[in-house]
Amino acid sequence: MPFNLYTNPAAQLTLLLILVGLVGAIVPVVPGSLFIWLGILAWAIGEHFQRFDWVVLTVLGLLALLATFSEYWLRPLVQYRAGFGWKNIGAAIVGGFIGGFLLSEIPVLGTLVGAALGSLLGTAAVTYLEKRNFRQAWRAAQTYLVGCALSTAVEVAVSLVMLAIFVWRAFF
Repeated sequence: MPFNLYTNPAAQLTLLLILVGLVGAIVPVVPGSLFIWLGILAWAIGEHFQRFDWVVLTVLGLLALLATFSEYWLRPLVQYRAGFGWKNIGAAIVGGFIGGFLLSEIPVLGTLVGAALGSLLGTAAVTYLEKRNFRQAWRAAQTYLVGCALSTAVEVAVSLVMLAIFVWRAFF
């Protein structure tokens, strides 16, 4: 039997973690699916594992890890498959750190915008320096954006699947 949101701290923690997870599915810095998994775990503990056994929690945990780390394997894979080498991938990472650091003084969004711009500029700059071609540099930046979009889509899709499984198991 589901427990009351107003009186049960585990239910309140679940709601908070799932809401943070849904936001985190879109924001690249926050591991959204891991927060959703932690929320489901809090719910399972709060109801003494009546509706969520260890098999379900393990499968959901593996899905959460897949989605969280898609950011780290899908972006480079897209760039690499498009013909850009490890220099571009490294430049995107270094550019992201530098951009995030430089714009970190701007509250809330500065670090995110800085990291995104730094990654784009880093991968485009390395491609331009290597090939001396603006079109290829622009293509490298576009490829990086495609990788970002795909990894975000994976994170959002897995988070929604996890949320659907949670609602189904907890309330039906």
